[in-house]
Amino acid sequence: MSHPHISLIIPIYNEEALIEPLLERSIHVLNSMTEDFEIIAVDDGSTDHSLRTLREYHDKDNRMKVLVLSRNFGHQAAYTAGYHYAKGDYIAMMDGDLQDPPELLKDMYDRLITTDCDIVSAKRIHRQEKFTRRLLAKSFHFVFARLSAMQRLVDVGNFSLFNRKALSAMLSFHEKHRYLPGLRSLIGFNHEYVEYSRQDRPTGRSRMTVRMLFRLAFDAFFSFSDLPIKACLWTGLFGIVLLVFATLYILISKVVGLAPLGWSSTLLSIYFLASVQLLFLGIIGEYISRIYRETQNRPIFIVQEYID
Repeated sequence: MSHPHISLIIPIYNEEALIEPLLERSIHVLNSMTEDFEIIAVDDGSTDHSLRTLREYHDKDNRMKVLVLSRNFGHQAAYTAGYHYAKGDYIAMMDGDLQDPPELLKDMYDRLITTDCDIVSAKRIHRQEKFTRRLLAKSFHFVFARLSAMQRLVDVGNFSLFNRKALSAMLSFHEKHRYLPGLRSLIGFNHEYVEYSRQDRPTGRSRMTVRMLFRLAFDAFFSFSDLPIKACLWTGLFGIVLLVFATLYILISKVVGLAPLGWSSTLLSIYFLASVQLLFLGIIGEYISRIYRETQNRPIFIVQEYID
């Protein structure tokens, strides 16, 4: 049996209201590109009727595959599960909330073929989301690009299309805490971009809560930047230098008879240093926790059923 030409991976979590327009638009644009494709919808532990709707679409079109995870493992884990089951020569990633227009897949495919590159990522030049989410996203991409030295990740998310060679490189990474846009940039290869305007959700509330966004941001920072742990070192060195000058000041003040510092300044200094120490203990603890989870070597996802 020949492999499909294109595999489209879509993670689904409680999106029953959007599945029908999402799949109709996706199938329509893929049909305009090739008849040889597959859509792998990864049900990430949905608690609504999303899985039932996906099964119904599979019964109508066997190019629609459903990968059912045993529970909710998270957005990046759902994509990773789709990686392992994708059979296409080209693999596309697209979120299931219709904020990424499926029609852009054709432009990305054309760019991939005509430029002979390996990866095409969709780059957001405008967002029509709520102000708070726009601010959080802009702040994250601004800070992450500078801390990780990955400037080409600015305003780039999961929405992408790449060839089998890039997929093999992505599958060679085994860490449990993963930020896939970062891994996609880390593997190198020839990378192109297609610009687009990111839409707001047509209905319902985003399944990516602010808490989940912060968790994903922490995964990105701790996985691709060593600045948090270096900040501990440099601040500690600065504290030592400050202590030396403070000691010299105290000795000189006693010699020349200056009045000693008051209790308020002393207490403030103690509270400040204690807070800094607790902060850095938390950062170090986060690294230790991640090391521990990696050494446990638990699976990133568990498949309950694959409807092929």
